[in-house]
Amino acid sequence: MIETISEHASFGGKQGFYRHLSHVIGLPMKFSVYVPPLAPVPTEGKTEKVPVLFFLAGLTATEETFAIKAGAQKFAAAHGVMIVCPDTSPRGTGIDDATTDWDFGEGAGFYLDATQAPWSKYFRMETYIVNELREIICASFPADQNRIGIFGHSMGGHGALTLALKHRDIYKSVSAFAPIAAPMQCAWGQKAFPRYLGNDESTWGNHDASQLMQGLKTPYPLGIRVDQGLNDQFLAAQLLPQAFEAACLTADQPLTFERHAGYDHGYYFVASFVEKHISFHADNLNSFES
Repeated sequence: MIETISEHASFGGKQGFYRHLSHVIGLPMKFSVYVPPLAPVPTEGKTEKVPVLFFLAGLTATEETFAIKAGAQKFAAAHGVMIVCPDTSPRGTGIDDATTDWDFGEGAGFYLDATQAPWSKYFRMETYIVNELREIICASFPADQNRIGIFGHSMGGHGALTLALKHRDIYKSVSAFAPIAAPMQCAWGQKAFPRYLGNDESTWGNHDASQLMQGLKTPYPLGIRVDQGLNDQFLAAQLLPQAFEAACLTADQPLTFERHAGYDHGYYFVASFVEKHISFHADNLNSFES
């Protein structure tokens, strides 16, 4: 059962914030949904289903961050696209040290299913997003299950790329803002992966977009889009987009990679280019049959 926290008219559509008890996580989870204005269908009481984008936010963010800061509703309304934003992790887990560090634990779920105790009890974000939340959205909102895309920022960019590459039957388009592109090679990933997944590094590659891409052949023929600010304070040490570029080249994967002078890692950057991402997804998703 979905509990409505609040709903707000926005550009002819509706921005809503919701809560439900997740059976996958075992705790209440929050998410937000923007539903664009819908064209009526000539059958009684029905409206058309629209393409849906899942946006995955970054470290410390919540289900509200993108909805409040990105200014995406105007463009989602214009393109007739729904946007769903899950929280970035379970909350209120009661796990020791779950809220000690800003880059690990609550607020930093890395969009994977943890295999190591105590994290494995609640931190099952991949299964939650790919299965449970997607099914809830398709059942409770006018979302077209055949036209689903995914994008994200920073840790969420990492999640968008890895989930898309592993679940290409579900996600028909993918893009990212300043993604953690090679977490096995950066401090954020090297801190999170052993605690979530264990010390066997052979298991980590399934959650590293650059590693996943190397084993594929043109997984997204319509292309992948990545935008990166050149004044991003995390670019050199944590994001490592050059690894993903090289992997795409090896995999013959079309990649639109735009670098932007003067832009940092925050939501002023995301808001500046979110229209391009929504347009990219709308074009791709509308090429598939409803």
